[in-house]
Amino acid sequence: MASNTRVVLGAATAVASVATVGSLYFSLGLGLVPCDLCWYQRILMYPLVVVLGVAALEDRPGVARTALPLSGVGVVVAAYHVAIQVLPSSGGTCSVGGGCSSILYPMLDGLLTIPRLSLIAFVLVSVLTAGAWVDASGFRTAGS
Repeated sequence: MASNTRVVLGAATAVASVATVGSLYFSLGLGLVPCDLCWYQRILMYPLVVVLGVAALEDRPGVARTALPLSGVGVVVAAYHVAIQVLPSSGGTCSVGGGCSSILYPMLDGLLTIPRLSLIAFVLVSVLTAGAWVDASGFRTAGS
């Protein structure tokens, strides 16, 4: 039977994999051109598939030391990207020509955008990875 750590890291790997396949679908399948911030988010997400996948197979919760910096920076970049979309008049830009405030593929009546999906994925990966690390470290709540 798989340990809790392995299951949680497997879930984090699944989230990173869905985010990776989704980003490739948006660009290769739908022909949407990624902006600069989208590229940074991809650079941070893609290695997480391999890093977390190997850690899940080997049951290595210490992967948090590698995965959390990647996913943490991803949270910051994605949150900034979402902020640019929400407040385009804020003057934030991600490239010489701008473009990061554009919403190319709104879903659920604009509630979900590609940067918001990225933010959700990075937060989930961060929480799951941290949870696996804490669980394996033996930290317990007072009620345990």
